[in-house]
Amino acid sequence: MPPEKGNRPRGGKHPRMTAFLAAVLDRRSVLIGLAAVGVTCLSAGAFGAIGAGSPAPAAHTPANDVNWMVTEHTPVPPYFDVARNLKLGSTPQAKCGRGSHPETSWQGRVPAKDYTDGRAAIGYTCNAVEVSHFGNSGGYRVARYVDKHGHVCAFYDSTLLFPTDAAKGDPAGTYVLDMSNPRKPVMTANLTTPAMDTPHESLRLNTKVGLLVADAGSPATQVGIVDVYSVASDCRHPVFESSLPIGPLGHESGFSPDGRTFWATATAREGITAIDLTDPALPRIIWHTETYGSHGMAISPDGNRAYLAAPCCNYFTSISGFGNDSRTGGLVILDISKIQNRTISSPAADVPVIAKLTWPEISIPQNVIPVTIKHHKYLIEFDEFSSNVFQYNPDSSVGAARIIDIGDERKPKVISRIRLAVHNPQERATDQQNDPGANSGTQGYAAHYCAVPRQNDPGIVACSMILSGLRVFDIRDPYHPREVAYFNMPPSGGSHAMSSAAFDPARGDIWYTDGASGFWDVHLTNNAWPRSGAYPTPNF
Repeated sequence: MPPEKGNRPRGGKHPRMTAFLAAVLDRRSVLIGLAAVGVTCLSAGAFGAIGAGSPAPAAHTPANDVNWMVTEHTPVPPYFDVARNLKLGSTPQAKCGRGSHPETSWQGRVPAKDYTDGRAAIGYTCNAVEVSHFGNSGGYRVARYVDKHGHVCAFYDSTLLFPTDAAKGDPAGTYVLDMSNPRKPVMTANLTTPAMDTPHESLRLNTKVGLLVADAGSPATQVGIVDVYSVASDCRHPVFESSLPIGPLGHESGFSPDGRTFWATATAREGITAIDLTDPALPRIIWHTETYGSHGMAISPDGNRAYLAAPCCNYFTSISGFGNDSRTGGLVILDISKIQNRTISSPAADVPVIAKLTWPEISIPQNVIPVTIKHHKYLIEFDEFSSNVFQYNPDSSVGAARIIDIGDERKPKVISRIRLAVHNPQERATDQQNDPGANSGTQGYAAHYCAVPRQNDPGIVACSMILSGLRVFDIRDPYHPREVAYFNMPPSGGSHAMSSAAFDPARGDIWYTDGASGFWDVHLTNNAWPRSGAYPTPNF
């Protein structure tokens, strides 16, 4: 069906063309086709990687990697990956103040017994309280925006895996909530053009220009239709601008701070595409490379550097931890100044590599956040899952998060780590592995996304740590981060806290979604969030 009347295409300079595209691309047949392509590509990618790389151990190679991952079999050794024998410890645990309902076990854990005796149903809070809750599902990104008329909106993708999650209850799409009254969110629109229906991890908001953009994605890859909406005038009712197949192999993304360039990134293979949004109704590819792989990426405030969270190599190796190559991913810093100033010689031209960095506990690099703390430049990098999503191996590495010093951008270095006790091998080897969701390669006790309220002296970083819920860390001393708050409301099968959070600094609130329980507005208490000065929403 075509978009709602309130969301009819404006289309900038080309209203007839964009109106036609909106009507065509909103049909269910297109979306069903996208879902089929995503599953096919994921399956083919896994098979191709196994066939092309070093031979995997035959004793437990699955007949279908996708089916194995979805059904979450728990195999016995031998494992794809091997122990790294790391002793990383954990970030100092939060000290919970008045009104908290602390965890009953070690840091980050929800024990199986808490589900059986009813304790888990109460939830686990530390210096955090619920303001409001909406819906029953969520995805990978939450964004907050205040438009030119003062309307306050939340945007979030509603599914972790399209279309299977949509069949469980809430309809698929990108949800728009009117947050003028934070205690009573009101849904005002559901964007259902192809990329907004299945953005995977690509949904991005640029507050400078008021554009909401996504690239049709899946766990491996997708056709790559890029949808563009304007939210500047009335964020409650986004205006369709365009939807075009210009983001090949969609999965994750990046957005230049000035709002002129959207970056579509692939995961199943190398691929980054820079898309010019000077005319949102007619976006165009200005650069594409298959030299570099990037899961997600961030752009420096001046637009001249790209920070890539780069998986190691082929898709199977990067998510299974098989072989030494699985440890070769990490951070890549590129000089993209000629793309930023539009002087790049051709859409296929090379760009200079400034630096590369890896770390011993690497799992699957997810994304990066550039920040400045006391006038010094850092990156916050976070890995998703463990080093082996196909099997529960207690010795698998959980990458979690880290702070990287880029004061000398040619010599980046890890200066501290952000981890919970549940991430470490000694805890993973206990009966922790029997907690609901703990032995799932795509759930489990691991990290997924982090976010900050502003780029300059952010004070805190909030990380979605899947089964452990939302975790908040004080990073004013980047060499010694410490946990200051958490919020976790696990449903019967465990939490799926996997979204990048958004912030309402004036109220001291954090917004995030859980794939199994919906949208949450959480207020930090007991001075857990040291707020001061202006808090412009960061654009990465």
